[in-house]
Amino acid sequence: MKTRIGLLYGGKSAEHKVSMQTALAVTKALDFENYEIYPIYITEEGEWVKGPQLNAPAENVKQLEFADGTNLPTPSFTPALFQAGGKEEGKTLDVIFPLLHGPNGEDGTVQGLLELLNLPYVGNGVLASSAGMDKVIMKNIFAQAGLPQVDYVSALRSEWEKDSDKVYGLVEERLGYPCFVKPANLGSSVGISKASNKQELEEAFKEAFQFDRKIIVEQGVVAREIEIGVLGNDEPECSVVGEIVPKKDFYDYKAKYEDGDTAMIIPAEITEEQYADLKGMAIAAFKALDCSGLVRADFFLTKDGQFLINEVNTMPGFTPFSMFPLLWKHAGVEYPQLIEKLVNLGIERHAEKQKIKYTF
Repeated sequence: MKTRIGLLYGGKSAEHKVSMQTALAVTKALDFENYEIYPIYITEEGEWVKGPQLNAPAENVKQLEFADGTNLPTPSFTPALFQAGGKEEGKTLDVIFPLLHGPNGEDGTVQGLLELLNLPYVGNGVLASSAGMDKVIMKNIFAQAGLPQVDYVSALRSEWEKDSDKVYGLVEERLGYPCFVKPANLGSSVGISKASNKQELEEAFKEAFQFDRKIIVEQGVVAREIEIGVLGNDEPECSVVGEIVPKKDFYDYKAKYEDGDTAMIIPAEITEEQYADLKGMAIAAFKALDCSGLVRADFFLTKDGQFLINEVNTMPGFTPFSMFPLLWKHAGVEYPQLIEKLVNLGIERHAEKQKIKYTF
């Protein structure tokens, strides 16, 4: 019997286009002999649309937006979105694969919805997703877990609007220059700026507050950018290690998705001892956030050989050319196989949760 998968993609997020590219790649990699694929599209306005069952991989993004004139019901949210069609009409889908990046998708909101519906889904749960999205909460948890990281401060928009000079002064006192200003709850390097002086800091704050009510400012560090993939549930495993070498000052959105101004080195040149240390830290971070399914853990490797955890991404870029799948490809896990593993991990975690007793 085929496994019925609901692909959930799009989303009301600045990363809508990234999600669409991910969904397109996944449809091309799924084995249609083993899976029934049902597309569930969230428009940029936040409307939910369920398309007809895919009988072949999507050819382009427009097809996944149902822009080909397909006769679809009025966009709305109902539990029927998560039911199969055709001969399987009315049967609940076996697993949902959220291919959503950023807020309203990767931050625990959709995961909470799927929990309420008691549906198996791929990837991290509510806690890990929400904590992993909020860089301030994430770094606070890492600090509690004893994981070394760069110094940081955070600020709310209300604090900044009330007394911006006080906030700037705290950054200069605690961190100095250069520093990096980021929205607390956004991925794909959107809204991130490097500040080397007070004027640049002011502009960076204005930029970041366009995307979130809370920002984080991190101390600049001269280091290599090292990334590793983590896969599993209670017993996670690590991939080989990769390195990001940006041609610009840092790995921003345009460098990632538009200009190609980065180089990915896989495997990265590190020692076996460093690899062992890195794996230990990545798994510690995975467990500290109670992650499941997948995580890409990002680190700095300083000139004196110290690893500093930067962040984890609970739904990393997931096209065949993204870092996470490439790391696993070099570890011997091809893209279609990686998808299959993630689907099975999601079903496994859901089955484990069904053992919990909710009545007394």
